[in-house]
Amino acid sequence: MIKNVLKIIAIFIIGVVGGIFADQILCPYFIERPLFYKYRLEQAPIYQNVTKEITIQENTALRDAIEKVKNMAVGVRSKTKAGKILEGSGVIVTSDGWILTLSSLVPEGSSVEIFLDGKKFVSKVLQRKNNLVLLEIEENNLPTVAFADFNKIRIGERVFLLGIIFNKDQTNNIVNEGIIRIFDEKNIQTNISEKNIEGSPLFNIEGQLVGLNTLDKDGKVTAISVKAIREFGF
Repeated sequence: MIKNVLKIIAIFIIGVVGGIFADQILCPYFIERPLFYKYRLEQAPIYQNVTKEITIQENTALRDAIEKVKNMAVGVRSKTKAGKILEGSGVIVTSDGWILTLSSLVPEGSSVEIFLDGKKFVSKVLQRKNNLVLLEIEENNLPTVAFADFNKIRIGERVFLLGIIFNKDQTNNIVNEGIIRIFDEKNIQTNISEKNIEGSPLFNIEGQLVGLNTLDKDGKVTAISVKAIREFGF
């Protein structure tokens, strides 16, 4: 009697082990063989569906973020004492008309115009520090940018720029996106290739300001970091 019970237990254990072996090793192996393709034994594309869902969510978040900040970038045009015209972008930082851009776009003694919402404003310089300059226009109730937390910035984080391009006195928005390659307290390097986007804001996927854009010698977007901007006085 005991022998029969032990025999039944042994058969049960062998069956369980055999089932696990077949399910985890044999079946996946044979499913990948060309002979079995026509029987449609492949596993359900669960991982593909998950990837597609994540991609759709990220693209929706990016569109939402762009919509959120689309009115915060302005066009900046300066005319130097020598008559040279410089054009770029800036970002609104206060609702009563303070605008931040690159000091290199507004040389000392330049006259400055700001292009915003189809209107043109004469601007004055309030402050300069390093390669940043704070401008002011007489306008109120402007949309203001939210600053990202520098301590939460990560390599590989998805970011996008929102710039202004000029066609005589007409302006259009330009958008490009990528990831952060490397960063420190002063600069944020991205993998974005662009041109004519100096002074444009760089945002994270939540629509928060990460930095103010410059271009390196290879045409890659490198931003003055939000930490350096904060130290400017915000």
